[in-house]
Amino acid sequence: MSNVTLKVQGMSCGHCVNSVETAVKNLGATATVDLAKGSVAIEYDDSKASLAAIKEAIEDQGYDIV
Repeated sequence: MSNVTLKVQGMSCGHCVNSVETAVKNLGATATVDLAKGSVAIEYDDSKASLAAIKEAIEDQGYDIV
């Protein structure tokens, strides 16, 4: 299992949290959003999902990874 924390801009509410967590979950990973810090902690299995795919899924929801 791999762990990474990404800085994500544009998240501001519960809907944002749900969107990001669901997008990551659909790839077989787990995300924990911290709105106050503007970050997403992600735990994923390298054999099931790539970091690039996870970043793309978050960006597809309308958020920017910095």
